[in-house]
Amino acid sequence: MSVTVTNLTKQYGSQLAVNDLSFEAKRGEILGFLGPNGAGKTTTMKIITSYIPQTSGTVSVCGHDVTAEPMEVRRNIGYLPEHNPLYKEMYVREYLHFIAGVHKIANPSQRIEEMIEMTGLGREQNKLIGTLSKGYRQRVGLAQAMLHDPEVLILDEPTSGLDPNQLVDIRALIKRIGEEKTVIFSTHIMQEVQAICDRVLIINRGQLVANDPIDRLQSRLEGEVLVTVEFKQKVDQKRLLGIDGVKAVKQLGKRWQLTSDKDRDIREAVFAFAVANQLSLLELHKEEVSVEDVFRRLTAN
Repeated sequence: MSVTVTNLTKQYGSQLAVNDLSFEAKRGEILGFLGPNGAGKTTTMKIITSYIPQTSGTVSVCGHDVTAEPMEVRRNIGYLPEHNPLYKEMYVREYLHFIAGVHKIANPSQRIEEMIEMTGLGREQNKLIGTLSKGYRQRVGLAQAMLHDPEVLILDEPTSGLDPNQLVDIRALIKRIGEEKTVIFSTHIMQEVQAICDRVLIINRGQLVANDPIDRLQSRLEGEVLVTVEFKQKVDQKRLLGIDGVKAVKQLGKRWQLTSDKDRDIREAVFAFAVANQLSLLELHKEEVSVEDVFRRLTAN
């Protein structure tokens, strides 16, 4: 595993920021790291990067312990923090050369060219960082995080401030990186998680509450299935209650919301009802449980 976290705890005085947290992140995986504000996400990422020490527990990156071998850990990690620290008085290309020197990159010019092209900084490369928009500053932050070709990339809110076109580009870039490297990706945008993450880790008040592949996360919500249907003709509510498997019916304007037991797909029965009663179906779909639904349920106070 590229990153292994075992029984991690971080305490600030009487406040327990991270509480006995354990998880693994492997190569070729994009791990969505979610939690409400103050849940312990940023603290955990700072410990993984050797920026701050843990109170107890162990963390290793590519086989190197964050406490015993912090410099080896940093060589294997690219980190983009939530508040992107940049030298605003430097030019983009000048700044990347400076970062290349910090990492002692053998052929810096070639690598910088690759990063500028990869992150779409071509038109901005000769500008002062302080004159760039927030979106382009994020691109500079991504370029510096990947400049030394790390095995692990930790991104804390990397798409903050990007416009819709930039979002598409950066998401595609993160997807490409995730095919070869380990990416730990923190965000509050749930649609982003569904779009690019392979697995989702949710913490609440420093504790792990979910660790599932993205396609299995929805199964954490026990309960009922909702189907929305709309007919061209008027339909009596009592007749809808007579459809096999329907437990409850609620009218939503011109639409009807039908409730059934979990794992019971009533759409076929609804279609058969429409055919038998010569009704025209305008809409029929099952309401999918989203990552946001699971997140809200698992982190609700």
